Amino acid sequence: MRIDIATLFPEMCEQVLSESIIGRARKKGLIDIYCHNIRDYSPDQRHHRVDDSPYGGGKGMVMQPEPIYLCYLDILRQSASVPHVIYLSPQGKVFDEKKALALKETPHLLLLCGHYEGVDERILEKIVDEELSIGDYVLTGGELAALVVTDAVARLCDGVLPDASCFEEESLMNGLLEYPQYTRPELWEDKKVPDVLLSGHHKNIESWRFSQSLSRTQKKRPDLYAAYQKKREKNDEK
Repeated sequence: MRIDIATLFPEMCEQVLSESIIGRARKKGLIDIYCHNIRDYSPDQRHHRVDDSPYGGGKGMVMQPEPIYLCYLDILRQSASVPHVIYLSPQGKVFDEKKALALKETPHLLLLCGHYEGVDERILEKIVDEELSIGDYVLTGGELAALVVTDAVARLCDGVLPDASCFEEESLMNGLLEYPQYTRPELWEDKKVPDVLLSGHHKNIESWRFSQSLSRTQKKRPDLYAAYQKKREKNDEK
């Protein structure tokens, strides 16, 4: 899988994506991630300007379409494939685990990071396939959102995590939150690891973990719990 990130701050993205699990996966060639500086494609090679004031007035600056488009064309030349282009925006559909799983099946993604007051609408109409948001709030730029999407998708790719079970049993994968986790020491601050986890009885452990997932989802995320119960009722009716 290939992921390209078009941004004004490639060093910021590289610093995050060169560390930990994703960084190791890149070094092993399990996933290709490239960060592109939109300023490199500015027609104004002296000042590398990529923004201007908005038509109609208003505060802030708007990113110009030409540098973004030239960056896009260069990515096409580099990869010899047409990417699925995502613009990170609070106006987009909220990103979730289901979407991450769907994007994981896309061979080539291009994440466009806006800044200032956003980007010229014409470039969105020209190259963007969809808009995604990581939540109902506004950030100073799209970089953090792009990093979130990249991490969530990349970790699902083959070989990035040691085994599929590393993510299949985590929160949200089956509509529930993950069960509590414990490690050594067995006793800490007068708090003991639940006996069932020390029993070695795999069926009982599995049952305990499921019940814990149910109870903590009901307590922490009643919206998810209601959706899970509704899904179970539909399946029971079939």
